[in-house]
Amino acid sequence: MLRTGLIGRSILASRSPWLHEQEARAQGLDLTYTLFDFTAEGRPDSDLGPLLQDLAAQGFSGVNITYPFKQAVIPLLDELADSAEMVGAVNTVEMRGGRLIGHNTDMTGFKGSLAEGLPGAAMDRVLQLGAGGAGTAVGTALLLLGTGTLEITDIDPARAQELAARLCARFGEGRAVAVESAALDTSRIDGIVNSTPMGMAANPAPAIDPALILPRHWVSDIVYFPLETTLLRMARERGCRVLDGSGMVVGQAALAFTIFTGCTADKARMQASFLAAA
Repeated sequence: MLRTGLIGRSILASRSPWLHEQEARAQGLDLTYTLFDFTAEGRPDSDLGPLLQDLAAQGFSGVNITYPFKQAVIPLLDELADSAEMVGAVNTVEMRGGRLIGHNTDMTGFKGSLAEGLPGAAMDRVLQLGAGGAGTAVGTALLLLGTGTLEITDIDPARAQELAARLCARFGEGRAVAVESAALDTSRIDGIVNSTPMGMAANPAPAIDPALILPRHWVSDIVYFPLETTLLRMARERGCRVLDGSGMVVGQAALAFTIFTGCTADKARMQASFLAAA
């Protein structure tokens, strides 16, 4: 039996177990996917390292990592794959031969989703909301897709500045800039991407003042529960092209499934499974 799972906070509504177990069943694999919700279980953040070691000792093939551990997990790992090195965050931990290997499938998932879901979208100047673990993956993907200048804002200005500096070091000076949330000007922006947890069912408020969303913008959200967030609903009502979080979550899950099992996931089948559970 292949044992996998997800570690994070407030994740009991996650569709990841359904996605992974349905794909495994379709491929004739015996796989379980368990949620380790630190909030529901009353665990402190300091339990992350011991839990990873315990799961590896139990024979787990790997686990996904979500908020708030995508960066905190890095010092606990033995090795980082190129994807995690590039992004500076980990959302998938492969457990092989007693070693913990960090990967980032978020970046690939978002990159593919945006390219497929919003073909031809203008990318000269994009505003990214959030500079946390998911934000690092999203920012990397946006610059790889050809964004000219990426503006990054975060409730923690220092975190936005740190991410902008890291992206500039990789992609070139001026490709990313940190902007204060109180001084946002979207008049020159082509698109807006929410890479914060805001918009989830437990915190439905949008991460940006609705007045800053203009009809000519395209708007993308990585939140997928609910599928149409308040941000996307407001943007759609203004006539914006919108992209929900389903493409990213399915894309990252398909790659994580392949890492865990060694079997190539059928992304179209996983997308159908996701929609069936929506």
